Amino acid sequence: MDQVEARGRGVGTESRTGSPWLMLVVATIGFVVNFWAWALLSPLGPLFRDEGTLGTLTESDVALLVAVPVVVGSLGRIVVGALTDRYGGRVMFPLVSLATIVPILFIAFFALDSYVLLLVGGFFLGIGGTAFAVGVPFVNAWFPPERRGLAVGVFGAGMGGTAISALTTVKLYDGLGTRSPFLLTAAALALYAVVAWTVLRDAPGRVVPSTSLVSRLSSNARLAITWQACVLYAVAFGGYVAFSVYLPSYLKTAHDLSASDAANRMAGFVLVAVLMRPVGGWLSDRFGAVPVLASGYAVVVVGAAISAGTPPLDGVGTAAFLAMAAALGSGSGATFALIAKVTEPARVGGVTGLVGAAGGLGGFVPPLVMGYVYGRTDSYAIGLWLLALAAALTLVLTLTIVRRTAQAQETT
Repeated sequence: MDQVEARGRGVGTESRTGSPWLMLVVATIGFVVNFWAWALLSPLGPLFRDEGTLGTLTESDVALLVAVPVVVGSLGRIVVGALTDRYGGRVMFPLVSLATIVPILFIAFFALDSYVLLLVGGFFLGIGGTAFAVGVPFVNAWFPPERRGLAVGVFGAGMGGTAISALTTVKLYDGLGTRSPFLLTAAALALYAVVAWTVLRDAPGRVVPSTSLVSRLSSNARLAITWQACVLYAVAFGGYVAFSVYLPSYLKTAHDLSASDAANRMAGFVLVAVLMRPVGGWLSDRFGAVPVLASGYAVVVVGAAISAGTPPLDGVGTAAFLAMAAALGSGSGATFALIAKVTEPARVGGVTGLVGAAGGLGGFVPPLVMGYVYGRTDSYAIGLWLLALAAALTLVLTLTIVRRTAQAQETT
């Protein structure tokens, strides 16, 4: 911290450069608001199916509807991360927030009675998910290496914006009108864009890349840590995203819960994962990212295997899901603690974009698989066993190749 603040005083006053912790808080709020917007359709999917306002929807239709925003939120991170390396978070945070307002208003005023238009609006709603690729390099630049795991983990807790959506969207939709959750979120994004432009400052001494966007993407993609972290994050954060968008449908179908009860339980899952993300970063700063990652994937293997048997929620079932939430949250934090340790600061945004895309896509595929499998077998067991297998393979990767990458960095 002293080192960062000293650099700030070297280029101007504290009021000009800003405080690292203030920058972290404002960036995290931005992540919360954008992820709140990103997850607006997830709690409404089962409700649309029950109401019949969009026609007769199958389980696969609902899975596609809630998964579509993940596509742009994932692939868009590749470009947005690279643009953040070039233009900085002070520009990109307000830009992403304002751009997300457009699909929100489109859904509110034009798409609520059309499945096709909801898919179109949901596709562009994914812009909100790209905020992650803005915040990681922005926060990373403000903190010294020994504190980046914690700082990026705290920022990553902003994924709790999905919990806000889970807790409020259905209630607002039913209580204050169908447009109310969208209008409220649009207002929050507009307010945040103003605050971000006024308060945020890029870190003093930030290195601005001079090469083209394409060349940076190409060189970042060839780094060993990039593809390794892509796999780690596809399972850790992808698993979190998959559960956060699909858990309401799963709980309603497999355990006969109401839409509201299912959304509340999903919010509990999200809350545990959110709280564990900075814990994962902090533990990685103290003990290394590899042990944290390995422990998390081992827990997911066991939790998914238990859940495949559909145990009752009043005991083992809930414990298994909450244990997986904690493991996925800590693993997500540990992944970016690892990136912060082994990646040049000027490349963090680009690497984050690629890894973040992998994480988002990791969350896009499972809901579709679960919906497809359930539609043909009336069981979610196969999907959960596939999650256990993916976590087991990632555990092996972590203990071998990823461990060698981390050790190589420590010796240089």
